[in-house]
Amino acid sequence: MPDDNNSNPLERLAAMLDDDMRATNGVIIRRMQSPVELIPQLATYLIAAGGKRIRPLLTLAATHIYGGDLKHAQKLAASVEFIHTATLLHDDVVDESLERRGKEAANLVFGNQASVLVGDFLFSRAFELMTECENIQILKILSNASAIITEGEVLQLSAAGNINTSMDDYIQIITSKTAALFAAACEVGPVLAGAEQTQAKAMHDYGHYMGIAFQIADDALDYSSDRETLGKVIGDDFREGKITAPILLALKNADAAESEFWARTLVKGEQNDTDLKTAQDILNKHDSINGSLALAQEYADKAQLALEKIPESPLRALLHDLVPYTIFRKA
Repeated sequence: MPDDNNSNPLERLAAMLDDDMRATNGVIIRRMQSPVELIPQLATYLIAAGGKRIRPLLTLAATHIYGGDLKHAQKLAASVEFIHTATLLHDDVVDESLERRGKEAANLVFGNQASVLVGDFLFSRAFELMTECENIQILKILSNASAIITEGEVLQLSAAGNINTSMDDYIQIITSKTAALFAAACEVGPVLAGAEQTQAKAMHDYGHYMGIAFQIADDALDYSSDRETLGKVIGDDFREGKITAPILLALKNADAAESEFWARTLVKGEQNDTDLKTAQDILNKHDSINGSLALAQEYADKAQLALEKIPESPLRALLHDLVPYTIFRKA
């Protein structure tokens, strides 16, 4: 069941790590500054719009669990957030997005060229912060994750409008574009603390499986939430021809008319004002949203199982509770 506002595990995790998160936000603000005024202006536009900060919180939590250097952890948490923000800026250009976090997308306000270039700037700042921790293994983990994220985005672009995409293909795409950064954000904590490799793998696996569950649930929300709670235009995935879990489950049971509908709207990209509602009706008919959440739950169970291998602590308990929150959240 979803958490109510008083027991939201993300809020409890943020409260427990408040001092470190404040320090991390300070690093973020300082390191996105530049004498080129447009850079901090555009970066602030997106970063100040909010966001859950799940990824940097995971880095801080993992470092606390293993007793690592928190000053370095704050830099790594900022680095993770910069990587995430940079990918959002690039994604919105590629996807021609209209909104992000309840605001007009940065590329519409500042232009595509500026968004791409400021995204590149944030990637550079992220790597700068990584090197300051003077740990080659951490640099390898985060740089590899950055490359995998880009591969995932290219895979998703290649799969757009391809209704022959398999569920395995879809899982590969979201593993790359979303779960890779979740996994890296968790893994750098024990590595920073010099923990055993088995512990770093356990944290990596936790982030990996939670990231997959998170993205499957997010893709379901694109058809079942609303603009106010989700913070972006509903149905973006449909309009962009993205083949996600709800679509794949509906395609599996589609009749001839439904197959023709998906071919027209997703393959040919011929859509009218009523097609999103029709798509939602088809998804509801085949219970594709609940089916997607059930799939997300399978990966959530694996994430919680991975946690059993790390030291018991209040933070571990919160990380355990955070997993179902990623699935049952409303936005």
